[in-house]
Amino acid sequence: MTTSLTASYRYPPLGFGLGLRVDHYQDLLEGERKVDWLEILSENYMIPGGRPLHFLERFRERYPLVMHGVSLSIGSGDPLNRDYLKRLKQLADMVQPAWISDHLCWTGVDGKNLHDLMPLPYTEEAISQVVERVREVQDFLGRRILLENVSSYVSFASAQMHEWEFLNAIAERADCLILLDINNIYVSSHNHGFDPLEYLAGITADRVQQFHLAGHDNQGALIIDTHDAPVIDGVWDLYRHAVRRFGPVSTMIERDDKIPPLTELLAELQHAREIAEPILKAAA
Repeated sequence: MTTSLTASYRYPPLGFGLGLRVDHYQDLLEGERKVDWLEILSENYMIPGGRPLHFLERFRERYPLVMHGVSLSIGSGDPLNRDYLKRLKQLADMVQPAWISDHLCWTGVDGKNLHDLMPLPYTEEAISQVVERVREVQDFLGRRILLENVSSYVSFASAQMHEWEFLNAIAERADCLILLDINNIYVSSHNHGFDPLEYLAGITADRVQQFHLAGHDNQGALIIDTHDAPVIDGVWDLYRHAVRRFGPVSTMIERDDKIPPLTELLAELQHAREIAEPILKAAA
């Protein structure tokens, strides 16, 4: 893709959404819910048919959808998995999502999936490699993708820059967009000792398309990104700063374990609205 990006090239914002989980299928399909859009986990639906696709069709009729993956492994040294990309494109052709995202990480090597989001060394060599792969993916899918910052617990001695500089460089050179996970910034800032506000200030605003908000497990010296708890006050505070910095960005509550009743996530989503809307109104 050769088109240069301006703010007008970003996908239109969708408002406030939830990650779609099986536990909430019926609740979300019954009655009116104050949810503007849903994010689906791509890998859960990259199959030829059956119950998951049956429900997906029903959700498509009621909500705008975006696709979020965990197995693109854009930072791996392996060749891109063409079979995975083909199935991802087939799903996108069916869903017609507002956008597609995955993580700025690697998840396997030598054809083996580690089922974890492994960080990259923040080096020029890694930028060049990832940029080439993002361009290849975008050309194949025929659309820009979003890359998400991951939580991390180790850093590389070879790092030449901060994480936000690494993320910016890839987004600019590959002409892709950014899914900014506010919880992941909070987690990594604690684990590595950087200022999360410096991170937000360093990100190129025009590239940010989506926010994730989630909970974590604070073990004192280390925070583990578990997605199994409510969003904490420190992450809400950081979200408040992010809205001031980036403006109207589609915001989502993400829960992957210890899934609560839908009403609890709707309450968190409403809290996000109550933080963001006054800031956006004042800035309008």
